[in-house]
Amino acid sequence: MSLQTAADVPLLIISPNSSSERRITPSWSIAHLKARLEPITGIPASCQRLSLKVGSQDPTAVEAADEEHTQLGIFPLQAYAELTVIDTRPPGARTDFSDLSSVEKYIMPSTEYEARTDSVLAWKKAQKLGRFDPNAGTIEEQKIRALQREVEERGIMLNARVRLLPETDARRGTVSYIGVVPEIPGLQGPWIGVTLDEPTGKNDGSVKGKRYFECGRNCGVFVRPERVEVGDFAVEGLGDSDLEEL
Repeated sequence: MSLQTAADVPLLIISPNSSSERRITPSWSIAHLKARLEPITGIPASCQRLSLKVGSQDPTAVEAADEEHTQLGIFPLQAYAELTVIDTRPPGARTDFSDLSSVEKYIMPSTEYEARTDSVLAWKKAQKLGRFDPNAGTIEEQKIRALQREVEERGIMLNARVRLLPETDARRGTVSYIGVVPEIPGLQGPWIGVTLDEPTGKNDGSVKGKRYFECGRNCGVFVRPERVEVGDFAVEGLGDSDLEEL
C-alpha cells in the first residue's frame, strides 16, 4: 500500500504591494506558508494575517493556536481561490513599494543612447524611417504634408458646409478659404477659412489687413483641418419652414 501526498493547489496571492499566482502544498504548516510569503509580499511572517476566499463564500481566516504544526490541508483549498495577506503593522511601519518618489532614476545621456547599436533609434537609422528617411524632408515639411493629407481625408473643399469641432463648439459655416496664412504665427500648413452662419468669429475674412475671403464682421474664423467636420449641415438659426421658403 502506497501513500500519496495531496497535489499542489494554485492560489491567487493578494497583498497591498503584490498580486500573483502561487502553488501551495497542503502539507505545509501555516508558519511555513507565511515564511514563503514574506519575500513575495514584503510583509514579515510575524505581521501577516491570512484569509482564504473561495468563490462567493465568505473569507475563512487561515490561523491556528499552533501555526507551526497546523497544516494548510484543513482549510478549504481550491484552485485559484484568493489568499489575502494583510499587514498588521502600524501604517507608519509599512513599506509602500508602489511609492517611487524617493527612488533614484537613471536617465541615459542622449549622446550615449545615440551611440548604441541595439536601440530603437539605431533600428530607425538602419531602416531609414522617420527623420532618417532621405525623402522625408524637414520635420516642418512633414507636419505640413500631414495637414495637407488631413484636408484631403476629411473631404474639405471650398463651399463645403462644415461644423467646427469639438462638438462643444459646434458652430456651423461654409468653407471660404484653404491655404497658408503667413500672418498667423507658427506652422505654415493649410488653414481653413470658414464663414460662420452667425457673428461668433474673430474676423471678417482678413488677417492683419490682408483679405483672404469676404464675410460679415465677426463671421470669419481660421482653423486647422482637424477642427473641421464636413457634412450636410443646415444653416444655423434657420428652421425647416424657413428653408422651404428660401
